[in-house]
Order: sequence, then C-alpha cells, then structure tokens
Amino acid sequence: MSKPTGFLEIPRELPQKRDPKKRINDYHEVEGDVNVDITLKQATRCMDCGVPFCHHGCPLGNIIPDFNDAVYQGNWKLAYEILISTNNFPEFTGRICPAPCEAACVLGINKPPVAIEYIEKTIIEKAFQDGNAKPRVPSTRTGKKVAIIGSGPAGLAAAAQLNYAGHRVTVFERADEVGGLLRYGIPDFKLDKQVLDRRLNLMVEEGVQFQTHTAVGENCSIKQLREDFDAVLLCTGSTVPRDLFIPGRELKGVHFAMDFLMQQNRRVAGKKNQSEEIWATGKNVVVIGGGDTGSDCVGTSNRHGAKSVTQIEIMPKPPRERTADMPWPNWPMILRTSTSHEEGCERQWSIITKEFVADGNGNLAGIKIAEVQIHHLPGKPMSFEEVVGTEKVIPCEMALLAMGFLHTQKTLPEQLGLALDERGNIKSMGYQTSKENIFAAGDARRGQSLVVWAISEGREAARAVDRYLMQHTALEAKDVSLLSTCIS
Repeated sequence: MSKPTGFLEIPRELPQKRDPKKRINDYHEVEGDVNVDITLKQATRCMDCGVPFCHHGCPLGNIIPDFNDAVYQGNWKLAYEILISTNNFPEFTGRICPAPCEAACVLGINKPPVAIEYIEKTIIEKAFQDGNAKPRVPSTRTGKKVAIIGSGPAGLAAAAQLNYAGHRVTVFERADEVGGLLRYGIPDFKLDKQVLDRRLNLMVEEGVQFQTHTAVGENCSIKQLREDFDAVLLCTGSTVPRDLFIPGRELKGVHFAMDFLMQQNRRVAGKKNQSEEIWATGKNVVVIGGGDTGSDCVGTSNRHGAKSVTQIEIMPKPPRERTADMPWPNWPMILRTSTSHEEGCERQWSIITKEFVADGNGNLAGIKIAEVQIHHLPGKPMSFEEVVGTEKVIPCEMALLAMGFLHTQKTLPEQLGLALDERGNIKSMGYQTSKENIFAAGDARRGQSLVVWAISEGREAARAVDRYLMQHTALEAKDVSLLSTCIS
C-alpha cells in the first residue's frame, strides 16, 4: 500500500496548464511535460481500498492501486508493466480520457479523487524516457493471418494484441496515414501526433503491418481479402454524423464538426486539404452540440482567431456536483469545463436551433434559436417544448454541427453481407458477426463512445478472434470477478 495516511495529508494537485492567452496561438499540447514530483505525491493518496471501485469505473479494468503503489515506491518499471498489462495505449488515455476511474474512486466520496489519469500519463512518459517501453515481439508465430479494417483506437488495440498472440496482422486504413480518430479527429493541442507516431513505430517493430490509402470494397477486393486472411476484424468506427434538417441547412457556412477538425489536423501536419477550406477567422462561430467534439471545435475556432465562439446545447445545464439520481460510483452527468472552454466561449443550454438565416447571397449570417423546456415523464420518451417569447436571431457566419454520430458506414458491412442492429451498427455476438470468420469491435459495433472503450473493445475482440483461430486464448481479459463478487 502507498502511504497509509497520504489521502489525509496531501490534497489533489495537478500541474499548471499553459497560459490560455499564449496557448491559443499554437497547436502544442495544453499540458507541458509531466511533473514526477507531483505524480509521486498524488500516488500516495491512493487508499488501496478493500474493494477498488476504480477498477469498475475503468472500461479497461486497469489495476490502479497496484501501479499507484509501484509509483509511490519509485519502481517506475513495475508501474509500467502493471499498466501496460491492461492498457495498450496509456499515452492516449492519459491525455484524452474523461477518467471514469476517478469518478468511481472511493476517496472521491467525500474528497477530490486520486489523480489517476495524470499518474497514468506520467508512468508511460517515464517508460519511454527510461527505455522501458520496448517492442513486445512474439516469440513464435502461429501461421494465421488477420486483417483489421480501420486504424483507430479499437483497430490498433486489436492489432497489438493479435500480433502479440503470434498472428500475422495487417491493418488497412483508407486515409493517407494511420490513426483514424486519433490522427484526424482529436486536435493536436490535446494529443500531439508525435505521441501517436511514437506508438505506431513500436507496433511496426513488433511486426504489425499497416497499409494506407486502402478502402476495402473500393480499391481493395473483398474477395481477395477473405481468401488471403483467416479472420477479418472490422473497426471502422461510427462515422455517419447526425445532421440538422432545418431551413437554411444548405447555406454556405454550415459544416459538420469533423470536417472542420480534420482539415485543421491536416494543416498542422503540413498537408493540403482537397476540399474547400473551412476557417473560423474573424467569424461569429456557433457550435451546435455540447460534447467533446463541440469542445474541440471551440478550441480550434479560438486558435483560428474567431470573432466570437458560442456553444449551444439542447439539454439543460448540468449540476456542478452529484445529485441523488447520480450516486457514487456511477458516472456523474455534471458540468464539465474543458481547456477549450477556458480559452474563451459563451455556453448556452436548453437551446433549440430553428433556422439558419441567410445574408441574401447564400451565405450564413445568423441562427434563429429559442429556449426549450424538457418534459420527461416515466415510461415516455423525452420531449422538448419551446418557451414562448424566447425566439431570437444571433449573428453567425459559421455553424459547426457537433451533435454526435449515428452509426458506422453501411457500405462495407452490406458488401460483406453482415447483419446490422436496429441502430445501424454491425450486429455481433461476442464480437463475432453473422459471418463466422468476420468480427467487429469499437464504435462500429457498440456505437459512438469513448477512446478508452474503443481500446477495451479492441482488446476483447482480439481475444475472440484468437479463440476462433486457435480454439483457446491466453490474451489478457478485463477481470470483473471482483466486482461481481461485491455486487452479489
């Protein structure tokens, strides 16, 4: 156990972030280098609970008290080995995860929780600095070949696990570079792409093969793919954005959030965009949608030099603290302020978007909005009622639709003859689709979710594929036995 009285003596502390006034002038990560001294102190706050609910909160089942204790003891190599046993990419989750583990921390019942996410980030950065993050090259090869379609977090996690199991793994990516959402969806000020490339270089050393500019079913034959590989795993993400079909949707200046973010990520990487450039510079920007993607649009718009940035959300403003209907250790739907919000943004809740208003030349000039009240009666779907007299038009030359994603692209599943569920995602039973040797994982299977869930999905799908190929598997699985015992 870490210091037994640590949680009583040491308050929660995180390093100071870069000055918002300075950081909006670049795309470097908001947080600087890790602070080992702060991390050591924070690890002492872990109480080594009899029932560590942080395991329950983490979709990966990270063995958090154990790596906290290793950090407290100064054994960074052991801390890394514990962490990497359950999480292939702690450098990603240590930067962009909302940390459901911290929401489930027992200390968090009446004190600020242990800074688990920051400890995780420090462990992996120390591992790379100290040379402990080495390629995990399999000792033997099985002779089996697996194709993974999509190189987002689910596809990469599955590739790492299946390669470690001894299979020959090829990852097919339709874009020009590997990474999926990590490459072109998440801004560099949250995840520097050098961090991604560092991990990909390790995976190449381990034996994983990557093939870019490859759209399976278009410039890559499905028939040939099925002939060349013993199993296929689809990790194509949830990429069909939710649209807003209101008057004026066709106006110039209304864009999907991901188109906006992808273009900027390409600019930061020194690449040209093939489609019409989307810039927020000098414009009144309205971001429609209150989630992480919307927040990323806020941060990017500020870096473009937008005249103003407003983020609107149809749901009511969340409370600042837990309420009776969101008890610990459940994930609380409370108000969260991102680093992008800190940089400047007006946020409005309980707002409905009624119309995109034109300037007379086919350009967006404003948005007609109104306040709404929510009616949520037991057993009935949620409904929204406009508040009479609240309608108004706010200036807006660029609107970004950040309302989430509906489901995966259907073309490839249909070409493969796969069944879809009622939401339009790939239907599966234990990650196995309606075709015996085709599997699915990540957002393509479960719908839009977190990066940490995608990694978990990729790992569990790898177990299913390995078991299918070898009739058994030794790959690690999330251990929920402790939680099951507690609940029962």
